[in-house]
Amino acid sequence: MTDLLQHQIDYYSARAPEYDRWFYRQGRYDRGPAFKRQWESEAQIVREQLLNAPRRAQILEMAPGTGIWTEQLIKIGDQVTALDASPEMIAINRAKVGSDKVSYIETDLFTWRAQRQYDMVFFGFWLSHVPGDKLASFLGAVHDALAPGGRLFFVDSQEVDTSHTRGEAEDLGGELQQRVLSDGRLYEIVKVYYDPAQLTGILRESGFEIEVLSTPNFFIYADGLKPI
Repeated sequence: MTDLLQHQIDYYSARAPEYDRWFYRQGRYDRGPAFKRQWESEAQIVREQLLNAPRRAQILEMAPGTGIWTEQLIKIGDQVTALDASPEMIAINRAKVGSDKVSYIETDLFTWRAQRQYDMVFFGFWLSHVPGDKLASFLGAVHDALAPGGRLFFVDSQEVDTSHTRGEAEDLGGELQQRVLSDGRLYEIVKVYYDPAQLTGILRESGFEIEVLSTPNFFIYADGLKPI
């Protein structure tokens, strides 16, 4: 499993320069204007839910990647601490966001533990990359990092994931998926798709008051609290 998780880090480091093309439906991810409009309308549902809340002083963002969601978090937080295992992702995020409200830490998210508590924890398209045997430990670390009354918000892919190009993502069985970069390099990563009701139950058992919702086609997302 250690080799697989390092392979996953290597994949996202290599994918960093092209990651935004996936989210913004550019290049090989462009499936035409109708698909792009639907994708963007559903992404806007998640953005509006994220931004429609009181400001938080200290936000922890786990696996911030290229800064797609970091740009939103600085609108609702005084300070954002961004944790990522990929220096390439951090470099792109820093250049894109360009805000002194964000501090970056290069770290392994499976071993990192908070030295303080935060008013909000956010992760985008990360939970599905957590192996099942590490999920309880990861959610425990999130719970410990979140202050009582703090907000937990995340967004991820739907179980029927139509966001990738044909041949780019191939399920290998279990939690494994093979991904192909635009230059043809192959990587194996963890990819776990969750049913919203099932994931709601897991999160509530982990101590959060939360419900996982879905947009019509592409995303699942959740907005909840750690009880006081």
